[in-house]
Amino acid sequence: MKLKDIGEFGFIERLKSIVKYDKRVIVGIGDDAAVVKYTRDKYLLVTTDMLIEDVHFKLSTATPYQIGHKAIACNISDIAAMGGIPKYAVVSIGIPGKMDLRFSDELYRGLNRTARRFGINIIGGDTNSSKKVVINVTLLGVVRKKELVLRSGAKFTDSIYVTGRLGGSIHGKHLNFTPRLKEAQYLVKNFNVRSMIDISDGLIQDLGHILEKSKVGAVLYERRIPISREGKTIDHALYDGEDFELLFIHPRRGEKKLKSAISRGKIDAVYIGYIVREERGIELIGKSGRTRRLRPKGWTHF
Repeated sequence: MKLKDIGEFGFIERLKSIVKYDKRVIVGIGDDAAVVKYTRDKYLLVTTDMLIEDVHFKLSTATPYQIGHKAIACNISDIAAMGGIPKYAVVSIGIPGKMDLRFSDELYRGLNRTARRFGINIIGGDTNSSKKVVINVTLLGVVRKKELVLRSGAKFTDSIYVTGRLGGSIHGKHLNFTPRLKEAQYLVKNFNVRSMIDISDGLIQDLGHILEKSKVGAVLYERRIPISREGKTIDHALYDGEDFELLFIHPRRGEKKLKSAISRGKIDAVYIGYIVREERGIELIGKSGRTRRLRPKGWTHF
């Protein structure tokens, strides 16, 4: 059997069956970040992402500054989805020896400027020679125990919301996005957010992760899903990925306060559907009123 036969998520499940953790690990593999015991009122968050030339960016369309920005910004998005604050980063890079020094200078300038903007210190890493550009960021953050949000908290009748607009990230958004850290902090400090994830693999695939962990299903309204100007069609909004928006679940109780905050411009978010009890996957109610079941597809390696 080959990796391509089980796919990225089958591969992750296989790895989960091999590794073991001690009792200090609250959440290991399977969420936006690992959660580790830290202080009496806070957890430590740890996340990592690797960007590879010709997979996550192309040198013909992305500047080195943009590559550096994306490398740390996608990690910030993961910490945000857990309700946390990013603090320290370790950066490892593989780069061809023939590459001009101006490339690496600009890449690190993009990294450092975004890090400083979000109060993050880059404290170390590793450098290696490689045939293509590879950059890996490991980001550490903290979260108050009462503000931790996992993928596993969605419940029957809860409402589903997303920030921003979805689809078409290949046209540039995936290189220039702003992580929704401010929005995530506003949500966890003011509302009872049940579950949250950042949309990196596509709305349907990432909603599927929440449903799997929470053991529930979902119904979405096509007319309510916000489509970006670049996305143009509903399929792009559902499946493209790398939007790095927040998908979050909120209980019906207290929803009036959330809707008021949205209407007053406190947070850019829209209601797109609701959670159902049955583990029946995701159904989409079209603009015509007809319902169709959505296939769990989106971005995946292998």
